[in-house]
Amino acid sequence: MNKFPGLFNDVIGPVMRGPSSSHTAASWRIARVGLQILNEPLKEATIDFDKDGAWAGNYREQGTTMGIDGGLLGLDIIDDRMKHTAALAEEKGVVIRYEVNAFPTKHTNTVRLTLEGRHGKKVQILAASIGGGAFEIQQIDDFKVTMHGDCYETLIWKKNNQPIPEDLEAVISQNALFAQSPHNTSTLICLKSSAELPHEHLKRLQENPVFDEVVVVNPVLPVVSGNEKEIPFNSVPSLVEYAGQNNLDMGDMGLLYEECLSGLSGKALTQKMANIISIIEHSIESGLRGTVYEDRILPQQSHLIKRAESEGNILRNEPVNNIIAYVTAIMEAKSAMEVIVANPTAGSCGAIGGALKGVARALSSTSDDLIKAYFASGLIGAFFDQTAGFSAEEYGCQVECGAASGMAAAGIVQLMGGTVKQAVNAASLAIQNMIGLVCDPVADRVEVPCLGKNVNAAMNALSSATMARSGFDVVIPLDEVFQTVVQVGKQMPACVKCTGEGGLAVTATSVRLKEQLKNESNRR
Repeated sequence: MNKFPGLFNDVIGPVMRGPSSSHTAASWRIARVGLQILNEPLKEATIDFDKDGAWAGNYREQGTTMGIDGGLLGLDIIDDRMKHTAALAEEKGVVIRYEVNAFPTKHTNTVRLTLEGRHGKKVQILAASIGGGAFEIQQIDDFKVTMHGDCYETLIWKKNNQPIPEDLEAVISQNALFAQSPHNTSTLICLKSSAELPHEHLKRLQENPVFDEVVVVNPVLPVVSGNEKEIPFNSVPSLVEYAGQNNLDMGDMGLLYEECLSGLSGKALTQKMANIISIIEHSIESGLRGTVYEDRILPQQSHLIKRAESEGNILRNEPVNNIIAYVTAIMEAKSAMEVIVANPTAGSCGAIGGALKGVARALSSTSDDLIKAYFASGLIGAFFDQTAGFSAEEYGCQVECGAASGMAAAGIVQLMGGTVKQAVNAASLAIQNMIGLVCDPVADRVEVPCLGKNVNAAMNALSSATMARSGFDVVIPLDEVFQTVVQVGKQMPACVKCTGEGGLAVTATSVRLKEQLKNESNRR
């Protein structure tokens, strides 16, 4: 693999509120970093989207405004006040405007933030949401940058006509990964590090007259980059080979991968995964208890499975019925803006959690068994992310629910005691069945047909894991399946890539529901 996505940074996460990881979580992260770059209390902000981009028509409905507002107001994304950001901005005297304009972009999910501080500083930031909560800040004013929020970054604006003092040149040269001077008047130097710059170094930089400004930007991702060790496998075939040579299962391989990538101990990572699972379990419990939120389409339905089973209206199939109920509960928690884990995206957050809990319950799996299953699923997600990524705006729902189904299939094989080869085959079968899946949310809410797609993704994972464990012929290797997802995604028209311009999103019922929800929102 050329790029190594982190299980916690890029695949199983972020922990968030909101309907969409690409719209809400990524926009929150972008705004949070933008506020740090501004480096003074915010007075007002103008947020604009390119008129030809995917966000122009649905940024309010899919939670982009909530994410950006929360980030600019300094809220943690799991803060309950994220549900009421507009009122909080008014209370704090912060003006946040949203516009649709025309400007050059490299990605369909691009946003431009023009921020003004209370002491007069202004800064403009160009950024893109690249799927599953991941983002890239591409430009600060006229300077090109590459920032992903995964490390400590010290931004230094230097006058071009003055050399860097010798005593500071060593500090900068050890860390500088990027410098740009587009107008021959100043240079922006970006120092990237896995740890905070020592206080004495930072103070010397800030006090030196050669530098116009020095700004510290802290990471917003859960695992800091820069502590990587060599990963002993770099492809799906080498993964299978290494596991066989070392008698490791898929859960072991997922943990080993993240140990190498993060530099953290197995114990620390296991605890991180346990915490993630506890949040997923809580979202299931929350959904089953019942959730209420005004701006949504579907009422609570997760409780209906148990009722129908008790009344004899459906088959008594505990794993299947439980999986459907659990998937639905997670999706209902998401739609009520409760805290969830995007896994690998918010739009597909129900499939893995619901499938693994349902199978683990049927098998009486231990908590340790479940943790290993999540590491197994996460590793499949890392390979998927390296190839296609998780942006439905680029490749449709095949990279959301399709990815989740493949991940869940590998996790189920792990719970069943299967081999790495069987887990890989299960993922291949599951994703093969989801290739070409479009993203066409009704009324721009991530509910319909998203709930059904999540349920189907979970059930597809169960059947694919069963087939793989039984020895079915996978035919197409997993790495070729990944490449096919990319190819098919490029062939799909933009109207069925989460733009609200095709599929079920343009049915008469969808149009009516969108207008109805808009009117109800205006009345509140």
